[in-house]
Amino acid sequence: MENILENDAKLKEYSEKLDALRKDGVNKITELRQDIAAAKRNKLLDKTQREERIASDMKVLEDARIVAEKNKEEIAALTKESVAYTNSIAVKYIEDVKAEQKEVIVKAKDEYSENIQKIKSSFATKKAEIVKSYEGKIDDVSKANKKRDINNCAYELKSALFDEKSHRNNKIQFAKMAINQAYVDRVQKNRAFRNGTPYIAEDIGLSWQNYKNSFKASKFFLDNGLYITIIIFFIVCIIIAPLTGNGALFSLPNIFTILEQSSTRMFYALGVAGLILIAGTDLSVGRMVALGSVVTGLILHPGKNIVTMFKMGPWDFTAMSTGGRLAFALFLSILLCVIFSAFAGVFTAKLKIHPFISTLATQLIIYGLLFFGTSGTPVGSIDGKIKDMIGGRWVMGVINGELVTFPKLIIPAIIAIFVAWFIWNKTTFGKNMYAVGGNSEAAAVSGISVFWTTMGIFIMAGIFYGCGAFLEAFKANASAGTGQGYELDAIAACVVGGISFNGGIGKISGAVIGVIIFTSLTYCLTFLRIDTNLQFVFKGLILIAAVALDSIKYLKRK
Repeated sequence: MENILENDAKLKEYSEKLDALRKDGVNKITELRQDIAAAKRNKLLDKTQREERIASDMKVLEDARIVAEKNKEEIAALTKESVAYTNSIAVKYIEDVKAEQKEVIVKAKDEYSENIQKIKSSFATKKAEIVKSYEGKIDDVSKANKKRDINNCAYELKSALFDEKSHRNNKIQFAKMAINQAYVDRVQKNRAFRNGTPYIAEDIGLSWQNYKNSFKASKFFLDNGLYITIIIFFIVCIIIAPLTGNGALFSLPNIFTILEQSSTRMFYALGVAGLILIAGTDLSVGRMVALGSVVTGLILHPGKNIVTMFKMGPWDFTAMSTGGRLAFALFLSILLCVIFSAFAGVFTAKLKIHPFISTLATQLIIYGLLFFGTSGTPVGSIDGKIKDMIGGRWVMGVINGELVTFPKLIIPAIIAIFVAWFIWNKTTFGKNMYAVGGNSEAAAVSGISVFWTTMGIFIMAGIFYGCGAFLEAFKANASAGTGQGYELDAIAACVVGGISFNGGIGKISGAVIGVIIFTSLTYCLTFLRIDTNLQFVFKGLILIAAVALDSIKYLKRK
């Protein structure tokens, strides 16, 4: 079909008028600003040349601004008129394209049905001929040849059916692309009239069209089936809770409690997510939590702590200022976690030992040192005022007859999420993480240091663990057993959130969603008074389902 948006005479006239009005005005301003920026960056120019060039451009820029201001109203009116005209003729053009391509789709489906019947009929005849050709032959060689020929015939049938289906799907896909292109043409034409300025309503409409034309039910359920199942499970829990006399599950206090329980675990998931991104894992998370929590508990304990470390102590840090104690505890928690995480990272980055082994070794070392050093004795609670300052709650008021309080631990978790998102998406290091996770050999060839990228991921993980362990001490009395099993929850949360064990695939948002899902699951089951042992069954089923779906998607990509 002829593209009237490209060939319409009136649209060409609008384009020429707008180009003429913008040439010495807004377009000239953009061109001069780019030239000034280039001059500032150009190291080949000396100071005098740079200043002369910028001064010359600034002089012309003033003239261009006068022209732009003079033509501003005329451009605005002509832009509005041209966009309105484009939209008016685009409606019919898009409808015509849709009608034409829908006929193509219907025809492709009809041809597919006819061809499938012909192919099946043809191969049925061929199979019958094979069977007939071996009639009366009962020796072993003939039986083997008959079986071989029938199997070959079945394979050829399967291949022919697959080719026909692919041919049909390609026709349908090209038809949908043509429909989508009609929408794209309209948006591009309008943007050209607006001198490249996007319009949010058009962008939303175009995104919706892209989604509709690329939607496949099988892919949708493969990508989102687990989440849909979990959402249904939560809805059922919310309905069942009041019926069983347990009260309303879906309430603001319960939501805040779930988020508070998720807050410290968020740090562990954000740390281990980087290792999973490079097709690794970390089994030392729980011991890191214990290490940082014990240190924090010792420093923030009110008065002299009875616990000694390797027969040294006991200590009393109350002489230090509150801010100094907090900073010292946080610093030591991060430092120790980074040291042990980097220790495991060296063996993985340098000797190519899988993180499963290097972090397992680190887990055992920390576990032994902590229990030997503290004799397994809890360090006791931290100072009440400090605990309330960091781990307490703000009173929001009474809502629907309930006192609602906001957990302070949610704030550092939100900050951590933002920091992790920024690193993953807005830094060169983040891009290198994806490259190394996707294909470390290709990353090395392209100039990326696989060693330092891997070490950076381990160190970043240690920082997150240290921060999370510091905050963990504000929730309970820390001991060498604190954080038992946290590594499995963190890994499971990342996998459920779509961070692939195959490497190079995943988002920070996935880790965040995974943590909230697992925490909500545990909270819902506890709220409904489901036996703790059965809760492990639910978690195991979700985990194996997530990994199975990830494996299926990986095989499809291959």
